[in-house]
Amino acid sequence: MLDSKVVNLVAPLIRSYYERAEGFAPPETPRREFGFGDYEKKIAFRHYSFRDEAALRRYLVDKAPPFASYSTAFYQHPEARPMENKKLVGAELIFDLDSTDLNLPCREEHGRDWICSKDLDAVKDETIRLIEDFLIPDFGFSDNDICINFSGNRGYHVHVNSDKVHELGADARKAISGYISGTGMDMQAFFPTIGLKGVGLKGPKPSDQGWGGKFARSFIKALETGVGELQSFGIEPEIARKLFRKRTEIVLGISVGNWDRVSIPKKADFWKAIIANMSIKQGDSIDSNVTKDMHHLIRIPNTLHGDTALIAKKLSSLSELKRFNPMDDAIAFKDGIIKVKTGRVHKFTMSGTQFGPYDNDTVVVPTYAALYMLLKRVAAL
Repeated sequence: MLDSKVVNLVAPLIRSYYERAEGFAPPETPRREFGFGDYEKKIAFRHYSFRDEAALRRYLVDKAPPFASYSTAFYQHPEARPMENKKLVGAELIFDLDSTDLNLPCREEHGRDWICSKDLDAVKDETIRLIEDFLIPDFGFSDNDICINFSGNRGYHVHVNSDKVHELGADARKAISGYISGTGMDMQAFFPTIGLKGVGLKGPKPSDQGWGGKFARSFIKALETGVGELQSFGIEPEIARKLFRKRTEIVLGISVGNWDRVSIPKKADFWKAIIANMSIKQGDSIDSNVTKDMHHLIRIPNTLHGDTALIAKKLSSLSELKRFNPMDDAIAFKDGIIKVKTGRVHKFTMSGTQFGPYDNDTVVVPTYAALYMLLKRVAAL
């Protein structure tokens, strides 16, 4: 349980935020279901509906919930229960990307529950890749169809709100998620001549559409980056070094679909493992359960996150995402200072200032830094 003194400190701040906040009501508010959480459960209450932003604001100011979520679906009767009585009309297509699912090496330094700048940079890169490599080129969505928001803590939510997706069922959404994560990719589709004796290994070119082109471009990028990047695909060090030495010749070959510029033992097994590793890396960044669940509740953009006091900031464009730094740009409470007693706290940077590392220290810090530590349960008042 979060200490009652912290709750009493935070609740008035939440109220003050919602009194002045703008742009947090989702499109078609009256057809959405809403849910709210406390400090122990992110969705403790659901089946709420509101006729407009003013009604939603009154609830947020009155109750000061640390978490506020809404349905990706549209309903005829969003407040009804059980679920079938809501009468589903359609739903957005949602992608939930979480840095803790990336299994980055920095996890070993600070554990799963803490988030560092490397985590936030990596999940932002994955979000950009999802949009630039899949949603726009492969599925034909436009910038106007796609909305992006910081989750308020560990990642990003990507919403596709288009007539093209509203009527998609759970199976279609699962298929989209499977394609993006590379589930069940066919080796023969990439390398049609693999396993044929006396025939050169023909494979995808970087200019190809779909996963073939993505695979070729990713492998070329790994070759040009270095041995460490090649090893991240599961390639043994000796072979990685060999590939890196021959990288110029290999890249020239791949550019025309010739993947036989260097001798590799057990070619079929080698490339099959690389493709599987690529699909795992992409799939791990996206929660497929969120994508296929048409009844899922997800954080309302521009509301507060009860584990950080950061704003689930809505971003106006892909270019804004590329410039966005959540530990600067999503700070809600910039005024004042608070004294806290820390536990063990890894260093973190907010608003351009580094805090920590701390270890059972008493410190006076800006309100936003104090709230961040208090709500992550690594400090006390």
